Amino acid sequence: MAAALYSLALLRSCGAGGVRAFAIPRSSSRALASVKFVPPLRFQPRRRSFCVKATSSEEDAAKAAAAVADTGAPTIFDKIIAKEIPSTIVYEDEKVLAFRDVSPQAPVHVLVIPKLRDGLTQLGKAEEKHSEILGHLLYAAKVVAEKEGILDGFRVVINSGPSACQSVYHLHLHVLGGRQMKWPPG
Repeated sequence: MAAALYSLALLRSCGAGGVRAFAIPRSSSRALASVKFVPPLRFQPRRRSFCVKATSSEEDAAKAAAAVADTGAPTIFDKIIAKEIPSTIVYEDEKVLAFRDVSPQAPVHVLVIPKLRDGLTQLGKAEEKHSEILGHLLYAAKVVAEKEGILDGFRVVINSGPSACQSVYHLHLHVLGGRQMKWPPG
């Protein structure tokens, strides 16, 4: 019975438009009585459940963000760096800041950003002068994966430009893990 309640909680937490985790056929209601709930092997309460919803609003937001990408106006990430907007910081050093994504797409979803934008609004605009920070961002992604306990398997994603649904024009890496990743990604 606990397994049935757990599955209902998973389905309910995603809402009507969410991805269905699994379904239990009606014919197996008697079988549920013999099913025992087995908790995850590594329980880490700081991780949130997640639901994946694909919408055209992401594409619209990316197009709108691209229209003002290179104006030099402060981004939401600049405000997070300045501590004007609160965030859950996972890692920080003199060059980068890593914090939890507010809309996680995996049990672990951390953004890693350079503290100094220096014209690096997207990977497609990178120049040779950005080589050092690009390498440091990847190293920081590895440190985040280690801190989050996903070093055995994680994904690093960089969305570059409106066709990749980049919505904040301050280069950032998504560190994703804590579940089995699929291929192709999207």
